[in-house]
Amino acid sequence: MRGIYNGNRYPIGQFVCPNEVQEKDIQMWVKEMTTLPSRLNMLTVTLDELELTKTYREDSWNVRQLIHHIFDSHLNGYMRMKLALTEENPLVKTYEESEWAKLIDYDLNIKVSLQLLDNLHERWTYLLKNLTATQLQRIYQYPDGSIMRIEQSIALYAWHGNHHLAHIQQALNN
Repeated sequence: MRGIYNGNRYPIGQFVCPNEVQEKDIQMWVKEMTTLPSRLNMLTVTLDELELTKTYREDSWNVRQLIHHIFDSHLNGYMRMKLALTEENPLVKTYEESEWAKLIDYDLNIKVSLQLLDNLHERWTYLLKNLTATQLQRIYQYPDGSIMRIEQSIALYAWHGNHHLAHIQQALNN
């Protein structure tokens, strides 16, 4: 799942989409997704306004934006998986992450997104733990024509949470 290490941009390595997925991989990724909200909470619960404005590199998102982005991204991921479970090869929408980060709701207290993320992950991981082998093979398609199986998407979102958690850790250590 981990790819090339690239300093601040990819502190845990770039995502490498697995072609072959084992049940133990899915269990590990779901566990990472299950614990992500509590790991984020522990890291950010005592942060002040100045710390929330810290960035992990020049011209990057700050800690507040990262927290809100993780929720936005994972909400989209949850919806993509639900579409794949209920429709045949659905075409999913992408979104302009950098533009979303400029919207006024990114000024909200991070507790809003942390609470939403906690509730989302409770539902999402419950769903993921109860998928059948056949359901894990269901797919969705991006506008560029690329296809992702649900089992691969689980890997992606486990990586995504860890990726931005590492960014937050870097920002706080700067």
